[in-house]
Amino acid sequence: MHFAAIRTDWNLNEIDRFQVRSRLLPHVVPHPSALCTNGLPIARLLDKTLPAHYDMVRSIRRTLLSWSPSIFVGYNSIRFDEEMLRHALFQTLHDAYLTSKHGNSRADALSLVMAATTLSPTCLAVPRNAEGRPIYRLEGLAAANGIAHGDAHDAMGDVAATLELCRMVYDRSSELWQRFVRFSKKATVAEFVESEEGFILTEFYANEAYHAPVVCIGKDPDQPNGRLCLRLDCGIDRLAAMSEQELRAELSIKPSPIRRLRINAAPTLTPLFEASDLMLRGIALETIESTSRRIKEDQSLRERLVAAFIAGRTERPRSLIVEEQLYDAFPGPNDEARMAAFHNVTWPEALSIALSFNDLRLRAFGLRLIYFGSRSSLPRELRAEIERLLIDRLLSEAAGALTLGQAIEALDTIVVESRTGTDALLADYRVHLNDRLTRVTQYQSQHLVA
Repeated sequence: MHFAAIRTDWNLNEIDRFQVRSRLLPHVVPHPSALCTNGLPIARLLDKTLPAHYDMVRSIRRTLLSWSPSIFVGYNSIRFDEEMLRHALFQTLHDAYLTSKHGNSRADALSLVMAATTLSPTCLAVPRNAEGRPIYRLEGLAAANGIAHGDAHDAMGDVAATLELCRMVYDRSSELWQRFVRFSKKATVAEFVESEEGFILTEFYANEAYHAPVVCIGKDPDQPNGRLCLRLDCGIDRLAAMSEQELRAELSIKPSPIRRLRINAAPTLTPLFEASDLMLRGIALETIESTSRRIKEDQSLRERLVAAFIAGRTERPRSLIVEEQLYDAFPGPNDEARMAAFHNVTWPEALSIALSFNDLRLRAFGLRLIYFGSRSSLPRELRAEIERLLIDRLLSEAAGALTLGQAIEALDTIVVESRTGTDALLADYRVHLNDRLTRVTQYQSQHLVA
């Protein structure tokens, strides 16, 4: 894993930078295509001179807390990098929401670039494919705009390229940049969407921007940060005349007339008075405003719409895989105190803390951290329990992760772009996987048979 960040002032002048790598977690099997994409041989991922994952996350956390409060910006970060960071913190017994607390907020440069392409086309050059569709891959955007990117998929190279794209928007469209900064703050987004009679919500699918005039009709009862917004071009009279069953079916259609946004995910919002004709979708501004006022004043209709939308929602089943349970619940205050104490004691003392967690997720992560940090500190029964779980991750598809066997199968079927070093990289990885599979299987049969 490679983490990098650059800290700037409000004018995007660099103040500091930080990067750190870690070696591979023992129970994680990389997909062969991931190694090819990043050009990383397996030997580099196993380099024992690199910090352990736990030590790396501790270092990241210390640095980001020292930089707080800040606005954390990445490229496609809300959906990817932020999730990676949250899960890394969660699995090492830290508060997962560092970039949303401590006065911090977050935003996504991918949304900024897409918005700039639509709202301020002269800001950036965007490459297009053979069909004329825009391509928003970071390396392509960097090249099209004369930005030296270095190694694609290198963390610091990606950060530097993202910063340069932000500087271009900052220099060429201050209005767009200020709006981007403004709506990075959850409280600001909440106040805007709840108080405005209507606004433009811009969403991005398949590298295209889709604009819709909407009005907020209520909070998502299942998600504190969710807000439900009704499109103002969907035929309000028709919706109001529907039965409850008809309304539920209508709102379940994809895309639904009700759009859900997260106030903590830096949505792309535009006030109606700043909206272009393209964003208004050919509807007169006066019509949008009057329709919005009507909905705002009709509490009964808004409540019906929210209830019908929620009733048609498919409930997400709870995952049995502990790594996928981050959003199931927040740790209680007593467990939060134990999490803080865990990192400041000896491994034997950490064992006592891990066993005292009320939250079974935290117990599992704590015991795993102790196993990796000081295996001998665990009683034999606990050690065997953890080893069974880790070996299941490597051998059993039911455990939910890529297994050694699946990775070997992928090597047999993967189609790889021709690039220097790929054949040798994959050959070395095959040797590693076969050797690891042999050793893990032998250990299981010799030490973990009931």
